[in-house]
Amino acid sequence: MRTLPVALLVILVASLSQFVEAAQITGEYLEARTCNVYTGPCFANAEMSLTGKEALMAWKVDKGTWNDVKLDGLGAALILHAQGTLGYDGVFPMQAGKVKSVVLVDEKASLEQHEALVAFVKNSTKELSGNVVNVERVPFELENDHIDNIGVFKAGDMAEIRTRKLEKGDCVCTNETVFYQPLTKIDNASPAYSLKLSWQGEKLGTRFVNRGIRSAFLGTFRK
Repeated sequence: MRTLPVALLVILVASLSQFVEAAQITGEYLEARTCNVYTGPCFANAEMSLTGKEALMAWKVDKGTWNDVKLDGLGAALILHAQGTLGYDGVFPMQAGKVKSVVLVDEKASLEQHEALVAFVKNSTKELSGNVVNVERVPFELENDHIDNIGVFKAGDMAEIRTRKLEKGDCVCTNETVFYQPLTKIDNASPAYSLKLSWQGEKLGTRFVNRGIRSAFLGTFRK
């Protein structure tokens, strides 16, 4: 009888080890939208269907493979433009309508890595990347400071996100909360203040620059 708990412990440890080893890719994630994600319900209701139709999602691989291709140190991003507000408030998805997107791929990637990064982005955003209108190679930079919530993403002159930590003065109605969830599954999600969100590409039929709203998430990913 005394050996049963030990046997169960061995099985549990083995199962946990398999779970840890199952992750094939890990890294940093940064997202920003054209609406407040950390906000009060009254502000969110006023923005619905009017703002939040655009978003920028970016991943940088720390270590790992996708489709058996090593992607250490490389990154990719997805730019979104929808008919309506993108997002999910934890209860109901918004009525985003048709969504167009552009994939940006780190210019340092080889052809094989390029294809793997595009596949990774599409796998991570299945409901958002069904209509990719263009894939472009770009200079790619993504760095997150999770202590001060400083996130920096830059793809040449085409796309940019810069964030800082939310501060006391950023609360307007004192009823703020994370109203919208991140647009993809991530770990350690933390809302942040967008100092700048910019898309200056041509293929989406729209360009935008947003400054000074509570519209970003920093996080990590593990798949």
